[in-house]
Amino acid sequence: MLDTTSVRTLVSRDVPEALAILDADPVPNVFVASRVHAAGDGGLLRLSGELWGYWEADRLVSLCYAGANLVPVAATPAAVEAFAERARARGRRCSAIVGPAEAVDGLWSRLRESWGPAREERMNQPLLSIDGPPLVEPDRMVRMARRRDIDALLPASIAMFTEEVGVSPVGDDGGALYRSGLTDLVIAGRSFVRIEDGRVVFKAEAGAVTPYACQVTGVWVDPALRGRRLSVGGMAAVVALARRHLAPVVSLYVNHYNAPALAAYRRVGFREVGRFASVLF
Repeated sequence: MLDTTSVRTLVSRDVPEALAILDADPVPNVFVASRVHAAGDGGLLRLSGELWGYWEADRLVSLCYAGANLVPVAATPAAVEAFAERARARGRRCSAIVGPAEAVDGLWSRLRESWGPAREERMNQPLLSIDGPPLVEPDRMVRMARRRDIDALLPASIAMFTEEVGVSPVGDDGGALYRSGLTDLVIAGRSFVRIEDGRVVFKAEAGAVTPYACQVTGVWVDPALRGRRLSVGGMAAVVALARRHLAPVVSLYVNHYNAPALAAYRRVGFREVGRFASVLF
């Protein structure tokens, strides 16, 4: 029996309906879908957050992940209104609102007064994907990271995060939690590196993976080596490795003003399939 409102937190019996929505559009939904797929049967309680559902005429039509990020999925205008009302009542518990641009803009316009100000608003982020071989030769020095690479990979990852997000991921624990998350990615075969003389010169991770798609995050080139097209061959290698070992479609999103990155991705063969937005707190 549904609540008198149109929104409630999903429970285990809702997983098949939720996955039907998530997997119907696997590229934009990969972040949330990866968590639901990883949780397994009846595993919503193991999510590091809640998954909200919006029903119309007893049919689940939209989702919203509420964890470290607030992420709308297939959110209709009515669902955006309902999710914003629920989020406003709970108060801000996330570090970002991320997802399809129209839904994020709708949520933020309703939450700005109570949640604002944001540290940064990135409202135009092309969502790119590739579902075939890269158009350029992969860099043969790029490979999957191994456990022994973690000490070299950690400072590069911290530098990337700080440059991209604007704050350091190193907290009061001295970076132990961040290192743990990085280690998990390495063990899962979702971290890609080029290392020369013990120094990481290129890296990227598959931050989200489902049977249908993966999303690349954390792309970074050593600042001293930028302008040498390492990112082109490096991303071509990431595409080849990810499609071979993780998922048939590789995606990512990037700030519209990052012209060098957009040019590199397009050379590799990525094409725009949508628009994302991010509101950072």
